Amino acid sequence: MQKTLIFGYGNPDRQDDGIAWHILDAVARSFNYPLPGSWEDGFQPSADHPGLELSFALQLVPEMAETISTFDRVCFVDAHTGRVPEEVHFEKVSPEIQNSPFTHHMTPATLIYLARAMYGTAPDTFLISIRGYEFGFLHSLSEKTASLLTPAVNQIIEWYTH
Repeated sequence: MQKTLIFGYGNPDRQDDGIAWHILDAVARSFNYPLPGSWEDGFQPSADHPGLELSFALQLVPEMAETISTFDRVCFVDAHTGRVPEEVHFEKVSPEIQNSPFTHHMTPATLIYLARAMYGTAPDTFLISIRGYEFGFLHSLSEKTASLLTPAVNQIIEWYTH
């Protein structure tokens, strides 16, 4: 069994930017995974799925490279603002340094590049990016983004089980 991480990131206090948290919650429910009280509490391991870990953070940071390097495969989950044409976009990620116009923004490609450079290994990596439409100061998703929750969860489950 491959050691697998589903890693969501974004800000649950900024409406659709928090889609990753909602997706992780739905994936956890699908797999009978123990549910945390909030995104800040973190997910506990599941006896039913010992090779699967779920994790959530506000953003990616270089310190995560060590943890990422210990997995065989990783699926990152994030919101996008229309930079790709699909509302639910799924792509393979290759290790590479990617510049960002935001100094606080690290990409999955850069993070797995760091894992490979620093720890000698990088997982087979994918990114599922879900279209966000509204980024107000709310904990709930917009109606448009909420409608993408089930297709995104189904894509992740398909990826995990195959």
